[in-house]
Amino acid sequence: MSDADLDPGLDGIEEGRRLMRVGGDKGLSLAERLSERFHALTWRTPIHAMRLKGRYPLKLVAVPDDPVLGDVARGQALLRGQMAFRGEVRSIDSLDFVRGEWGRPFGTYLHSFAWLRDLSTVATRAQGAPIAEGLMARWLEQHADRVGGPAWTPEHWGRRILHWTAHAPLILSSTDLIYRSRVLNALARGARHLDRGADKAPPGPGRIAAWCGVVTAGLLIPGGDPRRAFGEAGLARALATGLFDDGGAVSRSPAMLLDTVALLAALREVYAARREAVPGAVATALARSVPALLGVMHGDRMLSSWQGAGPSTPEHVAAVIEASGVRTRPLRQSRDWGYQRLAAGGAVLIVDAAPPPVARVVEGGCASTLAFEFSDGAERLIVGCGGARAGLATLPAGLIEGLRTTAAHSTLTLGDSNSTAIHADGTLGRGVTEVELSRQESEGASRIEASHDGYVRRWGFRHRRQLLLTGDGRELRGEDQLLPEGRRRQVRGVRFALRFHLGLGVEGSPTPDGQGAILRLPGGRLWQFRCRGGGLGVEESVWVDGEGRPRSTWQLIVSGEAPAGGAHVSWALKRAL
Repeated sequence: MSDADLDPGLDGIEEGRRLMRVGGDKGLSLAERLSERFHALTWRTPIHAMRLKGRYPLKLVAVPDDPVLGDVARGQALLRGQMAFRGEVRSIDSLDFVRGEWGRPFGTYLHSFAWLRDLSTVATRAQGAPIAEGLMARWLEQHADRVGGPAWTPEHWGRRILHWTAHAPLILSSTDLIYRSRVLNALARGARHLDRGADKAPPGPGRIAAWCGVVTAGLLIPGGDPRRAFGEAGLARALATGLFDDGGAVSRSPAMLLDTVALLAALREVYAARREAVPGAVATALARSVPALLGVMHGDRMLSSWQGAGPSTPEHVAAVIEASGVRTRPLRQSRDWGYQRLAAGGAVLIVDAAPPPVARVVEGGCASTLAFEFSDGAERLIVGCGGARAGLATLPAGLIEGLRTTAAHSTLTLGDSNSTAIHADGTLGRGVTEVELSRQESEGASRIEASHDGYVRRWGFRHRRQLLLTGDGRELRGEDQLLPEGRRRQVRGVRFALRFHLGLGVEGSPTPDGQGAILRLPGGRLWQFRCRGGGLGVEESVWVDGEGRPRSTWQLIVSGEAPAGGAHVSWALKRAL
């Protein structure tokens, strides 16, 4: 069902409603960091080792299905003897499980055993079992009895238990009884480790994954009813702290929400294997999260790029949504998730209308408030550069940090600064604390008006943006204003730049008067861009695609100077062909 079928009375936002970011902007306190460090050190103590001892299962109660299809290219690489992830390629034979000289994403892919999903997608049991059991035996040799390090984080154990149980035929096909008992013993030890450490995982998908592991162990290891009850209570808490009431992720990252939906879909299959219904908290989380996820999806069936997330691939997004079992419409107006969606005539407009996430719930947040993305059918016209946490491992650190800046998004920058400060250690600092939003819809047009206070403290201006999408989706009009507010520190005018990053393959040709451009989409459609209130230029840009690769693109920049009384820029995008 299309966005046009939605009832405009649903999920409404009151005019002038304020979205507040209060506290937490400096991340974890010193005491909290010391507590986390102390907890990690306790894993290596004799007391914790004693807690991990106990009976190990002789078999699993059931083997659930994995509802999400894996990546074919990564699976085929495994068949060739290579493990590939995010631009890192390692020979399976030379993998050093101890030294771990690879990036964090590759390490998560390896230690979580997510590669079992990819392998099972392309290989029969006879083809895949020797590869899976060989890697499993080496992992057990290096990590099963050495508690600590990345391999023993609660998040990795939660994901590992999900993947081990779903792909048990690949790792438990051996007739070697000693090997089989070591696998099952490691599974039981990991579950006991999670019993005491799941809540130490970072909030969001990490903590949800850890508690999913506890519940899975409770359902599939004999005699696990007490653990199951304990795990379901912990998972309910993790969902409450990791998701907003409207279904969005507290990290405000579409990629993390996609990950959460995949985790819950996998857990639902565990309950299905036991012929039991999922708890209400899990069912509710899925029912709310899928609409929020669809709300940040473009016509190409990929995600928009927010908070360091890339668009992923249409195959993976479709696989996760299919696995969720939820059939619903996109969420157009979200109160906490913070993304506003307008759709008409095949055009989709997505706006970041909330402050950045607090540092306590996400690493690498982006200063993207009031940025927008716009697509025409299956083609993206205006984008954000994206991908700060989804790019290839080979991307330079400077580029990755640059992707987090306000200038990497399609919005206004003032004084060549970010609307929310990005510190050298990667955390977010002062900036946007308040977003004011109103929205009106009718058959003829839909309008969003929003403002933020990110430039008030430093420059003495509030940024207000109005966006209007016509009912046929053929025209998008905008106004960006800098309104004086607070105590201004600058006596002279300050430079502003209003950026429109163009989608991949979109060609921009400026008009002779310097106030417009003709935009040609890859499919041949033409859009006209016109502006008033600043000079228009065309410069190079970059967009991180669904595979994490940086792709060369272009951007339109409307620049000028804001005097003490403020500035006003009006612009329009109109489909010409």
